[in-house]
Amino acid sequence: MANCAIDSLVEVYIFIDSLVNMKRTGKQAGSNVAAAPLQVAKAEPQAKKLRKKAGTWLKELRTRAGLSQIELAERLGFKYYTFISQVENGFGRVPTESLEEWARALGVDPSSFARELLSYYDPELHRLLFEVER
Repeated sequence: MANCAIDSLVEVYIFIDSLVNMKRTGKQAGSNVAAAPLQVAKAEPQAKKLRKKAGTWLKELRTRAGLSQIELAERLGFKYYTFISQVENGFGRVPTESLEEWARALGVDPSSFARELLSYYDPELHRLLFEVER
């Protein structure tokens, strides 16, 4: 039993050591090609600010439509309103595949709705699509 535990620890150490070396050298194991930098899941401060602004805008739309979070959640087919709250507070975002459904539930033009949200969620793509002269 003791040998099994030691073997497991050695495997874990080798695995961690391999990751450290891979990160340190910037190369993938067994490859001469430099690895892309590891992506960090944390949102950058600017992205967080933009998501919060998007949430404020969405809350204004919901209020103008005369809907509570619960009523909007019901229109969108959600069992709970908490997702609406998360989006409005900048902790989530409207999924791309449901942009049209959200727009219609809020009584706004889907194209304009998507364009505005894109300016918050992906400002560089928005700039390329709508602001760069051709």
